[in-house]
Amino acid sequence: MDFVKMQGLGNDFVVFTSPLDPDPARIQHWCDRRTGIGADGVLEALPVDATTVSMRYWNADGSPAEMCGNGLRCVAWLAHSRGWVDGDSFTVETDAGPLGVSITGDNMVRAAVGAAQRHRITDLAVGGQTVHPVGIGNPHAVLFVEDTALAPVETVGPRVGEDPLFPDGANVEFLHVVDEETVDLRVWERGVGETLACATGAAAAVFVAHDQGKTGNRVNVRLPGGDLLIGLEDDSVWMEGPAHEVFAGSVEV
Repeated sequence: MDFVKMQGLGNDFVVFTSPLDPDPARIQHWCDRRTGIGADGVLEALPVDATTVSMRYWNADGSPAEMCGNGLRCVAWLAHSRGWVDGDSFTVETDAGPLGVSITGDNMVRAAVGAAQRHRITDLAVGGQTVHPVGIGNPHAVLFVEDTALAPVETVGPRVGEDPLFPDGANVEFLHVVDEETVDLRVWERGVGETLACATGAAAAVFVAHDQGKTGNRVNVRLPGGDLLIGLEDDSVWMEGPAHEVFAGSVEV
């Protein structure tokens, strides 16, 4: 089966353009960076019609996720570059619902991330940390820190993200607000660990920061893998950032 290796801000994926029904062990093998292709996750991208494509996503540990923001941009760029859709604006169907995307330049994609879902409790004490839970595409828990370089991502991340208060698990964002237009961010992703970038995590972090009056509604998020622009329109969030093809290949299924 043919695949395309793609990445958005260093968050990388094995993208298949044929229907998949993989077991977790197969996903884990493909994502293994020593014995497999190597990736943070696996995407299925399929054309639907001239205005729509579909995507599904699995984390590196084989668990499915509702959505992946960097993966969404990669699927959008692949669909556009392969001529699956007419025009520069179209819809990607995800398990989190249909999301509008637009090609804005060379390897640049603007995409809706979805509506932010505020939780009934605005903050929680989890694993000894005060976190701000919010749902955008996936469940998230946002922590404010003084310095992302010193943030205990590898220890606090799994402790918070795997807490029983998050029955489906959560991505955990370590957020430092630089100014009203700039934030630094590191993310521990459920089923993967720390990644170079998490777009839904960036969206969740900006939503929480804006909700607390710390930023405006258009923010540059500085991630280890690069910068991502996040914008807020009421409770809806959009992002704009890069998507690149790395190489193509094939595997036996």
